[in-house]
Amino acid sequence: MGAFYSFDHKSSSLITNYSASIALSLGGTLFEEFTLSHSIDNHNKGVSVISESVCQKVMGRSNAFTAVENVFSAMANNTAYNFPVIREAIGHEDALYGFKSGFDRDGMVLGLKSGGYWPGNINKDLTNHQSTVILFDPDTGKLKSLVGGNYLTAIRTAASSAVSIAHLARKDAKVLGMVGAGHQSTFQLRAAVEQRNFEKVIAWNLHPEKLANLAAVAQKLNLPFESVTREELCAQADVIITITSAFEALIDADWIKAGTHIACMGTDTKGKQEVDSKLLSKATVFTDELAQSISIGEAQHAIAANLIQQADITPIGDVINGTKTGRCSEEEITLFDGTGVGLQDLAVASVAAELAEDQKLATYFNL
Repeated sequence: MGAFYSFDHKSSSLITNYSASIALSLGGTLFEEFTLSHSIDNHNKGVSVISESVCQKVMGRSNAFTAVENVFSAMANNTAYNFPVIREAIGHEDALYGFKSGFDRDGMVLGLKSGGYWPGNINKDLTNHQSTVILFDPDTGKLKSLVGGNYLTAIRTAASSAVSIAHLARKDAKVLGMVGAGHQSTFQLRAAVEQRNFEKVIAWNLHPEKLANLAAVAQKLNLPFESVTREELCAQADVIITITSAFEALIDADWIKAGTHIACMGTDTKGKQEVDSKLLSKATVFTDELAQSISIGEAQHAIAANLIQQADITPIGDVINGTKTGRCSEEEITLFDGTGVGLQDLAVASVAAELAEDQKLATYFNL
């Protein structure tokens, strides 16, 4: 879609101009013809490579929010499908490694993200999360693009919680609470503050000295920042984002005040847990994907304890599409179980690849 809006007549190839001429002479749609010829032109160049640095140049929070919101909608409409996740401890460097894949028929995006979590990377001046997105042509199965996935993972995860805030948080939410201060936390903060008129940011982290990065971002956003205890955070915050790698509950169900929205973004593996499982029985629960929520997401513990049933969880795509209700009252506690689905990765990677190719920032190779 972006190819049409970045159309440059002077630098376009002969095949693009030729197709555009046919579209005009036959009364066809220039948009459709140009998109097709643009795709053919880039296909002839070979496999595109979009580096991490290029992804950071071309892909912003607004692009990511739209891509993630759209794919949640498509999932709810059953026109986009996530395939079963493979995620395993490899028995080396305490690393978790796996694959997330899927197909979005609406966006014609097919591919997978390969990568995982290496906890020791912080000591090697590397991010703990490492990944690459691989895109294929859904019409032929040929390899289409290799896209750096580290930055995109951070902004798509932040976009996911931002979508939940946009659709589920109270309109008058003023205090944002952050639980966790790792690499992804600053992305979460920046995306969240664009959804409501927050007046203050409060935060807790197991290692308080790491809150400096969040404090610096809050300062740039002209928002007061305060380090607090977990209980104090829950007492004050209207919106809470948990973004940790915890394997035990950090938030007690009794601490959460009425009207709070919680986005649980760290639990994506069997055994992980960020909040008291009893909280899910007190809250109205939403998720990105039901299958992951009950098996590897925050809901896995409440399901195992028979505190809630799968039918109690609503895909957020249904709220986006207007087929299910989101928040019903100002007193309601809402919880979004953001497990992270492969289609999110494919959606943002596809947009990044298209933008990079349009801006001539991609490199190419042939196998």
